[in-house]
Amino acid sequence: MGFLPSGFWCIGTSFYGRRVITRPPAYRVPFRFERDPDGVRFRLVNIGQEVVFGVTFTLHGAGVMAVSAPALLAPEHGVEVLIAARDLAVDTILVIRWFRPNGVEYLWRVAF
Repeated sequence: MGFLPSGFWCIGTSFYGRRVITRPPAYRVPFRFERDPDGVRFRLVNIGQEVVFGVTFTLHGAGVMAVSAPALLAPEHGVEVLIAARDLAVDTILVIRWFRPNGVEYLWRVAF
């Protein structure tokens, strides 16, 4: 078997001689998405253990959002985004994109 970099699958043999495939635990989304009572102001907070970078927002649907530069978020830090729409829950989704320190890209779809 041998050593593999983090994130790779490993094929081995169980105690009973059966072939076993193991994989690392799933990566938990490191964010908390908060909504102010006004329904226009949102805040994304990094609740993970590592700094994430290249954090961007893409809005799909009838909503309107200001453009912002990619952000770097240290643990417990956040970024605010303003989104306006008639009814976000009906016709708008937000996609959050970020990179972990190892350079792997992730996307998270947020429905209102």
